[in-house]
Amino acid sequence: MSQPSTAAKSVFASVRIALAVSGVLALLAGIVLLVWPGKSLAAITGIFAAYLVVAGVVYVGLGIFSGRGGVWARVGHIVLGLLYVVAGVIAFANLQPVGEFLALVVVIFIGISWIVDGVVSLTLLGRDGSRVWTLLYALLSIVAGVVVLFSPLIAGFALWLLFAVSLIALGIVQIVRAVTLGKDGKSSVAASQDDTAV
Repeated sequence: MSQPSTAAKSVFASVRIALAVSGVLALLAGIVLLVWPGKSLAAITGIFAAYLVVAGVVYVGLGIFSGRGGVWARVGHIVLGLLYVVAGVIAFANLQPVGEFLALVVVIFIGISWIVDGVVSLTLLGRDGSRVWTLLYALLSIVAGVVVLFSPLIAGFALWLLFAVSLIALGIVQIVRAVTLGKDGKSSVAASQDDTAV
């Protein structure tokens, strides 16, 4: 009789811990993004630079030690790997400027993708059953993309702020879920014990 309740308690405890840990991590990440935007951008760039170096070493290793493929495939892997390593080292040497450049590229890419999405929506206007909503979506998407392209720094700051605030809100919600799940878990375990007793 106690085995199902012990298993249920264990499951609830594991879920609570996972929710609490993910909530605290999201909350801390959001606070760091808000309080130290430059340092957190540099940290993200550092992670990206480390990825480039590791990927580069892997590609060089594939080119040197792989017996598969022809000479050009192996040379291509080595050249690609060296380019990755050089890019990673340059990024490590200039974390802040590279981070700002990458953020700018991402924001510009978002603006372009919104414009393209709006244009594609306009091409579907004749075939869509909800013409008014499609037209409204297309126009808003194009206008938003143009605004982002003409003011990428403001748009980047707004997206960064939205991301940080979202992480803080999601973290708080996860922590609350972990606390309330514990209360719900106790009542569920008690109910299952009552059912098994009957």
